[in-house]
Amino acid sequence: MTNQDLGLLLVRIALALVFIIHGYGKLTGLAGVETFFGNLGIPAFFVYIVTFVEFFGGFAMLLGIFTRIFGFLLAINMFFAIYLVKFSQGFSGGYELELTLLLASLAIALAGPGKYSIMGGKVMGKEM
Repeated sequence: MTNQDLGLLLVRIALALVFIIHGYGKLTGLAGVETFFGNLGIPAFFVYIVTFVEFFGGFAMLLGIFTRIFGFLLAINMFFAIYLVKFSQGFSGGYELELTLLLASLAIALAGPGKYSIMGGKVMGKEM
């Protein structure tokens, strides 16, 4: 086990825990999330996209499958969370968590899942 692979695994586990829990919260409270998004002027269909990306993206991170794709999707998700909701609250008590999640997701998207994953950074036998 290399330090780099262990580091990627730990980042993936942290991302998985946060996104699975937040995605599950959205999944079990879709009506409330639709209302919240509606109050921001965001069309309701984005509720389902965000919920899917967070919940299943979390599991993808945990298992190490399609991590580059979900890493980018989760980073985009966090960018819009910051831009549309959190930025006006400032850094402390505002968007510091979302910024951390954005950067960690982007790091996994760029670096890949590491050796300790189902896909091991490969798709159909080729390095991603």
